[in-house]
Amino acid sequence: MTRSYLYVPGDRPSALAKAHLRGADAIVVDLEDAVPPAGKAAARAAAAEFVADPPPGVRVFVRVNSDSLDEDIAAVVVGPGLAGIWVPKADPDLLAAAGRALTAAERRVGLTVGALTLVPLIETARGVLDVRQIAAGPRVLRLGIGEADLAGELGMQRDPGTGDLPDGFAAIRVQVVVASAAAGITAPVGPVETALRDPARLERTTRLLLRQGFRARSAIHPAQLETINSVFTPSPDEVDAARRVMEAMSRADAAGSGVAVDADGRFLDRAVVRAAAEVLSRVGSVQDPADGRS
Repeated sequence: MTRSYLYVPGDRPSALAKAHLRGADAIVVDLEDAVPPAGKAAARAAAAEFVADPPPGVRVFVRVNSDSLDEDIAAVVVGPGLAGIWVPKADPDLLAAAGRALTAAERRVGLTVGALTLVPLIETARGVLDVRQIAAGPRVLRLGIGEADLAGELGMQRDPGTGDLPDGFAAIRVQVVVASAAAGITAPVGPVETALRDPARLERTTRLLLRQGFRARSAIHPAQLETINSVFTPSPDEVDAARRVMEAMSRADAAGSGVAVDADGRFLDRAVVRAAAEVLSRVGSVQDPADGRS
């Protein structure tokens, strides 16, 4: 399962050339926030060149602009090197437009229609209200959440001391997690941490995302990747405990009892087994086939 996505400005070819060496599971070539209006055309060209010959061992996505979605998609879909498109300020109408643009581009370059995925970013009030429909849409790999844009639209302010958003924002995160689970897609991607010189905060906020049901996070600097990857990778103790649970249930199923207990004699119900299976699903290749709609 992909744990970390590194944003790289599309108008910086030198940064793109080294991005695969930074430790990210996936690269998101950014045509949106990181690129000034005057640099959009150059960013499209650089992104297309990068996608045409992507580095090995890392998945490549492109974040497009919501107001030039058709043009951006037509420019960057140049072959099989692209995994998918990140759609900011996602809503059902915008996703439908993205799907149409992807279909046209896939046909133009000879890709199988439907091969490219979408990662909608929930960044608007409408996106929050329509999150269930968005999660269930065609091509959707997983959801993301852009909390800076969303907080601005909602008029929510960060605590001046801690930098945290109001407690009520947790309810929005829960909606994104629940919609993802209901749609049967991969658990969502958490928002970026903008405090680049506060590693303790990065650790704390990433662990909070893990507890809330997120299973990845986007990064705006390579220095954030080690922490993000570590938090979303189960520890050896967690893996060992999960395997013991699965083995105990397997023995119970083989015996026809359907009831299992752990080494301490505690009853293991199906919820415990599901949690153990989820831990094990996060072990191994970051490009696991299960990293998508189940």
